[in-house]
Amino acid sequence: MTVDRRVLAFVLAAFVTIIAQIPTFASDPLVFVTAFAPGEQGGIHAYEFDTKAGKLKPVRHTAGVENPFFLALSPNKKFLYSIHAKQFGGKENEQVAAYEVIGRTGELKLLNRQSAEGTAACYLDVDKTGRAVLVANYSSGSVASLPVKVDGSLGEKASFFQYKGSSVNPRRQKEPHAHCFVVSPDNRYAFAADLGTDQILSYKLDPAAAKLTPNDPPFVKAPAGAGPRHLTFHPNGKWVYVINELLNSVTAFDYDTAAGKLTEKQTIPTLPDDFKGTSYCADLKITPDGKFLYGTNRGHDSVAAYSIGDDGRLSLVAIEPSLGKGPQNLAITPDGAWLLCANMPGNNVAVFRIDAGTGRLKPTGEPVSQPSPSCIMLLP
Repeated sequence: MTVDRRVLAFVLAAFVTIIAQIPTFASDPLVFVTAFAPGEQGGIHAYEFDTKAGKLKPVRHTAGVENPFFLALSPNKKFLYSIHAKQFGGKENEQVAAYEVIGRTGELKLLNRQSAEGTAACYLDVDKTGRAVLVANYSSGSVASLPVKVDGSLGEKASFFQYKGSSVNPRRQKEPHAHCFVVSPDNRYAFAADLGTDQILSYKLDPAAAKLTPNDPPFVKAPAGAGPRHLTFHPNGKWVYVINELLNSVTAFDYDTAAGKLTEKQTIPTLPDDFKGTSYCADLKITPDGKFLYGTNRGHDSVAAYSIGDDGRLSLVAIEPSLGKGPQNLAITPDGAWLLCANMPGNNVAVFRIDAGTGRLKPTGEPVSQPSPSCIMLLP
């Protein structure tokens, strides 16, 4: 049996036409943004993000989450974890709340809450298996790990470490202040930046048990008086970058993946040389392709952009206005095309397009108004 080539060509053309007319359902990212406030003023806002126009569209507001300073998302995107504090930094230990993410509507279902084992809980991370949640407590100067149950809810603490010590800044470094806790890309280690002691502490991680064990060496020192706040890993897993709140700088480290050890190699300022005012750094993020790093300046109210060299060293590209007061937190879309900036005291979220060639930031429209945005979490 032979098939006429003209008939076959006609059938194939018709098939291609039909396929082209079938709508695609590739969704834009869902964006969760915390409102850092008590009572009903607080909560978690959900937005749809239009990746073509660079616009945020409000879709839902989850109330009943008080002072939700920071968020973390499970690797399978099914669960969201949030700080919950009736009085942030008060005498009582705060809580970590576990939520189930319901579809892509922005709806969150509360599963349970567990003690953060400290006060002014300010950072969360989830390990790569989704079985351990890490929390850093600023005021009490401690860190803890919480096991995750099969349904995404949280168990009681598996590990807890209370820090001691101080550093050279008499006003801000009289005592420890754990400010972030981040799992390494290989899921073998976790690193906590302590602003009060100028240390980045290292732990071995057992994800199955959500257990932490101090590494050897147990910490590396940041520059004296730097006040390390947040840290992030380069996509290649070989470099770590720490933003220093008090000295307004970023420190680059080489990362020994076998030993879980950091070695400092560069510290670069985040502010213009001629700036004489008061400013404090907050957050930093790297583009998915590993080419650019961005850090926030609260006071100067700007975002510093750097290119990342082949050796991991940073070179300043530009320092751009954040379009709001006190840029607190950043997020970069998975395609690396957009940067979102939460201006917490400025009560808005600004959107910038990232120039893929230079790393420069270009504002897109007016920032979206929202009360006290403190953390942005993207759900791709």
